[in-house]
Amino acid sequence: MASSIAHFLVLSAIIVVLFSSTQAEVQGSFDDNFSKSCPETHFKTSEDGQIWYLSLDKKAGCGFMTKQKYRFGWFSMRLKLVGGDSAGVVTAYYMCTEDGAGPTRDELDFEFLGNRTGEPYLIQTNVYKNGTGNREMRHVLWFDPTQDFHTYSILWNTHQIVFFVDRVPIRVYKNANYTNNFFPNEKPMYLFSSIWNADDWATRGGLEKTNWKNQPFVSSYKDFNVDGCQWKDPYPSCVSTTTQNWWDQYDSWHLSSDQKLDYAWVQRNLVIYDYCQDTERFPKKPEECWLNPWE
Repeated sequence: MASSIAHFLVLSAIIVVLFSSTQAEVQGSFDDNFSKSCPETHFKTSEDGQIWYLSLDKKAGCGFMTKQKYRFGWFSMRLKLVGGDSAGVVTAYYMCTEDGAGPTRDELDFEFLGNRTGEPYLIQTNVYKNGTGNREMRHVLWFDPTQDFHTYSILWNTHQIVFFVDRVPIRVYKNANYTNNFFPNEKPMYLFSSIWNADDWATRGGLEKTNWKNQPFVSSYKDFNVDGCQWKDPYPSCVSTTTQNWWDQYDSWHLSSDQKLDYAWVQRNLVIYDYCQDTERFPKKPEECWLNPWE
């Protein structure tokens, strides 16, 4: 086990080097790139403005979204999650076609499900197409996400959606070579992040409630990066793929050899729920579950 973890960490370091030369940092202040939706008391920044703190108490949570929307690319943020007893608290970093849970929205989710002190965080990912989700996967992490910042990223092109944690692929969601109702690739999306109370479902199915004696609950964010196609009406440049960008070229249509090794390690050690394997919810396996993530 020790040798496999060492091999895994070496591969992760290699991937960091490979991606570091291609990631483009968004310039400007928070207000240049985002709009926030919470009381001013629930949003703070570090003195240099590079770290953003969102807080949740019994009165309100907090969230922000990009002012721009995108269709395809590489999207990344560094987060440090709520420490201590965080049961019932959800921190989210996600992409969505609209500001609100509309009935026809497309959405790509990272959700971090809080837990009692000493218990691990769970990371839940989900994919929506035209308002239909129910495509959850849950993983444990190989580190404590409350002790330091870690990078959470989404690669999105017409061939696949890949969820990364510290450049390690934890989920691969493939498109098919035919028109379908499960792969979101037609609508541009904004990027969002938020913290809110979800103790009706987030921790042990809602059995563990938020302990408001520990409020406020604070999550931290920095280093927002986008290397993607910015949507501009009325004639957007990203209505079709051009292969001009690295995230839209052949090598990004599938995992690399090193990424496949990391992905296999994740599948063996970190997956605790996969909707594709849930025969109670889905007696007939959803059609996207038949697609091969290794190809």
